Amino acid sequence: MISIIQKYFPALTPLQISQFGQLQELYTFWNNQINVISRKDIDLLYERHILHSLGIAKVIEFKPGTKIMDVGTGGGFPGIPLAILFPESDFLLVDGTGKKIKVVNEVSQALKLKNVTARQQRAEEVKEKFHFVVSRAVTEFPVFYNWVRERFLKDNFNDLQNGILYLKGGDLKEEFGRFYNEAKFFDLKNYFEEEFFETKKVVYLKVKHG
Repeated sequence: MISIIQKYFPALTPLQISQFGQLQELYTFWNNQINVISRKDIDLLYERHILHSLGIAKVIEFKPGTKIMDVGTGGGFPGIPLAILFPESDFLLVDGTGKKIKVVNEVSQALKLKNVTARQQRAEEVKEKFHFVVSRAVTEFPVFYNWVRERFLKDNFNDLQNGILYLKGGDLKEEFGRFYNEAKFFDLKNYFEEEFFETKKVVYLKVKHG
C-alpha cells in the first residue's frame, strides 16, 4: 500500500503520490509477463522493493542536477522509486538482461518519468560518469567496486561526497574486506519500523573521481 510510503515521506507532491500509487498495478501487470519480482514479493511491493529502495533517500537527499547510475537495476530498483522522489536528478538504469530493461522502460514511460534512461548494458561498459552509483546487492562489494570505480565525476555538491550507495543486508564485515573500515553503514531499522528492515543497511563509500 502506498500509505507506507506516505508514512515515511509525508512531503510527497500530488504527482509523486499518483506515480507511487500506480506502481502496484504496473508491476503486477508486467511481472505476469516478465518475471522481475518473486511471486511472494509482488504483494509486498511497497515494503520490500519501493520503501527499501527509498532507504537511500534517508541517507542523502539528491540535489537538483545530480547524476546517478543504478547498476543491476532488475525491474527498476532502486532507480525508479528514487527517480520519482528526486525528479530534478538524472538516473541511468542499467542491467544485462534485456527483458528487465523492457519492464523498466514500460514503467518509466507509463509514469512519464523524464529523468530516467534505461539501457541493457553491463556496468563495466558504461562510458559516462556520475556523482553517485546505487545498487541493491548485485554482487559482492569488492567486485562491484571494481566495476564502477572509474565512473565518478569530479564536482561534489551534495551533502555526501560522490560515491557508492549500496543496499545490503546481514553481516558485512567478511564480504567488505578492506572496504569495511572505509565505508559508512546506515541501519534501515533506524528509519523504518517494519521487521523486514531489521538487518537491512545502506552502505556508503566515498570514491575519488576516475
